[in-house]
Amino acid sequence: MPEDRSHAVPSAFFPSYDVLAPRVQSVPFIFSSPHSGRLYPPEFLAISRLDPKTLRRSEDCFVDKLFNPVASLGAPLISARFPRAYLDLNREPYELDPELVSEPLPAHANTQSIRVAGGLGTVARIVADGEEIYPARLSLGSVLARIEQLYFPFHTELSRLIAVTRETFGYAILIDCHSMPSTAMAPGGAQRPDIVVGDRFGASADPRLTLLVRDEFQRRGFKVQLNRPYAGGYITEHHGRPARGTHAIQLEINRGLYINELSFEENAGYSRLAEALIEIVGSLFQEAPALLDYRAAAE
Repeated sequence: MPEDRSHAVPSAFFPSYDVLAPRVQSVPFIFSSPHSGRLYPPEFLAISRLDPKTLRRSEDCFVDKLFNPVASLGAPLISARFPRAYLDLNREPYELDPELVSEPLPAHANTQSIRVAGGLGTVARIVADGEEIYPARLSLGSVLARIEQLYFPFHTELSRLIAVTRETFGYAILIDCHSMPSTAMAPGGAQRPDIVVGDRFGASADPRLTLLVRDEFQRRGFKVQLNRPYAGGYITEHHGRPARGTHAIQLEINRGLYINELSFEENAGYSRLAEALIEIVGSLFQEAPALLDYRAAAE
């Protein structure tokens, strides 16, 4: 089988992230959108067997746009420029799929995770609905280039934003923003809730903060579930250290609330959701410090 020997990362992906920052950060929050990148340059399309529309099935469409207003309210937002189908930032750096790479993987690679087994490692083999992305295996060099040039810069900047926030306010709250299909992928899949709030079952954030997020959505009529079917991925797990003053919560928003899931266009519900998110974020900024300031004083 012919192999992909190209190690080049498309220049359109540099820098690997955008940061929308307030003039002065006034709240102990950071927002991240690791899966909303929507650049599909010719170099990527040339090595994929899928068209851009099919590749977008893995994309958290417009999530960065929905959360852009947080910067005007005092919190930074970091978002990826490249798509999840090219590289997944919500994975360990080396969750690598032996079925995708043409050469032996390094010893430090995690080849046994459930996500790798499902074809959705750090470099995905499939898009969200199961279609294979590539007609041939990728070279190890090309996979490692994506990780070195795109993955690590994003995570370095996210870690810096968290550290600066914690130093400034005594603690930090990371809201990791995602979207999910309106129904489960399995045939006859059940309708999903409007919002899933994930805190790794209490491990990544103070439970009272998690309940505050849930309650703010419920007050505005959204159907909310905690930790099911999404409890939080690598970003939430890696950064959520409540005992050390860093709280991380993953938000999953039902795509049916705001886009047509076939055309990837905004639907009539987009404006309602966008307005509700501004209200919810504003309320969180006001109410969360009363829950968590005592921890900062004790550290």
